[in-house]
Amino acid sequence: MGDNGDVLNGYTVIKEGEAEILMHSSNTVFFNKAQVNNRDVSIAVLRMFVEKRKEEYDAMLRRKVKSETRINEATPSISTMKETNIVDGEEAIIGLDVTSNGLRQGKDNDSVDASHDISEKISVKVHGEPKAPKVLEALAASGLRALRYAREVDGIGPVIALDNDEASVKACMRNIKFNGSTACSKVEAYHADARVYMLTNQKEFDVVDLDPYGSPSVFLDSAVQAVTDGGILMCTATDMAVLCGGNGEVCYSKYGSYPLKGKYCHELALRILLACIESHANRYKRYIVPILSIQMDFYIRVFVRIFTSASAIKNTPLKLSYVYQCVGCDSFHLQCVGRTVSKNNSVKHAPGFGPVVPQECTDCGKKFNMGGPIWSAPMHDQEWVLSILENVKALRERYPAYGKIFAVLTAISEELHDVPLFLSLHSLCGTLKCTSPSAEIFRSAVFNAGYRISGTHVNPLGLKTDAPMEAIWDIMRCWVKSHPVKVQPRDQSGSVILSKEPSLQANFSRAFASLSKAQVKKVARFLPNPERHWGPKVRAGRRISSKHVSLLGPEAIDILVSHEKENEVKETPHYQEEQNDDGVEPKRQKTSYESFDQSS
Repeated sequence: MGDNGDVLNGYTVIKEGEAEILMHSSNTVFFNKAQVNNRDVSIAVLRMFVEKRKEEYDAMLRRKVKSETRINEATPSISTMKETNIVDGEEAIIGLDVTSNGLRQGKDNDSVDASHDISEKISVKVHGEPKAPKVLEALAASGLRALRYAREVDGIGPVIALDNDEASVKACMRNIKFNGSTACSKVEAYHADARVYMLTNQKEFDVVDLDPYGSPSVFLDSAVQAVTDGGILMCTATDMAVLCGGNGEVCYSKYGSYPLKGKYCHELALRILLACIESHANRYKRYIVPILSIQMDFYIRVFVRIFTSASAIKNTPLKLSYVYQCVGCDSFHLQCVGRTVSKNNSVKHAPGFGPVVPQECTDCGKKFNMGGPIWSAPMHDQEWVLSILENVKALRERYPAYGKIFAVLTAISEELHDVPLFLSLHSLCGTLKCTSPSAEIFRSAVFNAGYRISGTHVNPLGLKTDAPMEAIWDIMRCWVKSHPVKVQPRDQSGSVILSKEPSLQANFSRAFASLSKAQVKKVARFLPNPERHWGPKVRAGRRISSKHVSLLGPEAIDILVSHEKENEVKETPHYQEEQNDDGVEPKRQKTSYESFDQSS
């Protein structure tokens, strides 16, 4: 993890990866050691983005060559095609000198034999590479993230670090100088409102990174406009109580979606954030393509590419769904917002059919809560995930949190990406009041019934499957028949479910294809926190007191209190200096607030 260094003139040197920063104990600038996981994953994605961008650029050049070749071969008159792209200050020239009868024009306009010319390959001169990606860290604080991008990601361009707090900008500038010439040449720090800056620099950045303290909702509208076509928006949200259903009305006001309380609430939070970003992008004829979405520690983090297409945004309703969650059992159902109707050679868009559920749950007879809309399309790109995972393994020594991010990426690589949300085996058994089968037995039963099943990186007990809820409850009914339960009141959800005979006879014989490959190879997928009090920290500028012991730990609180006592001794209050001649301290005059408190 991030290493703590020596104390230097009142500052502590903190090293993480290849970057070092100076931090003061006064908490004027925010820093959280636990976010090393976040920063490592971001660096891994950014490295892959640089590689993919080069591949896409090369493919674009090849397409242009083929396109120009076909055009010139079909041109009825003599033409000379020449295209110039400015790339990194150089010209990428695609020169195609072809005539309609196969003759090539020489400098002196002398004709060359057609049979000889047709057999020749058209020469193409291509110089230069795509410009290095320009990065914006909109909420920089100490600037550690921006410094790590500049020092650790090969091929990265200028990194702009913004913050609206003057103390943070000064700290960022100090840390840039502290990290030497490489950081000074690439990283620039500015004191500015991120929203205004992004609005005044539309489509200017290949990468925009949002990592706020709390909700990113106020930054999304300007962020989706600041990203270039094909660029990446990296976005973190730490207001998990809101996104997971603790304050549904607040979530709706911030993200435009109503959350539900369920075992899948953290994945639901990811899908709510993706739907919100898509909504903001659609207003400017843009859309998102998620490449990686992670729930880790106490926050969620999404990586999406942004493109512009007025026709593609018509498909957005096909990627969004409402969720119906039964209040009595674990049954949930999704209803797509839109649908397409094909007629002849045309495709029309129409509202989705509904409702997909009756007023009462067909499994237990209870009512449904409705949430959403959420992003119901895949929230990962499998090709990207596997490429990032290989890159992380190849450069393991360059990731301070290698163990954690490798475990998370491994779990993501095994997920069913086209299946939204998941079930909890323990929650299913809790509804029926029965003993729980092992995950291996349950997964085998689902697989033997003809359905797919996988784990999820969000919850070690979560199971993703395309099996309908009817099939899931049939499997559980078969399990209970061989593992009887005590008689429960007839009006309970579990009793209603078990009163029905299963229409599917479950096969619990072991199916190796249903098991996690990582688990079979004993690869860790869910790691414990590396140390105690690994979680969110106090917002910068707030006075740290004993009430923050759950966040920082008693040792950190004791150190801070001792520092405060030393400062109090050095700086004696003014009223204590005013004493009578006999050394007795005069009574201090009560303030209006104190008088009011005592009178009340």
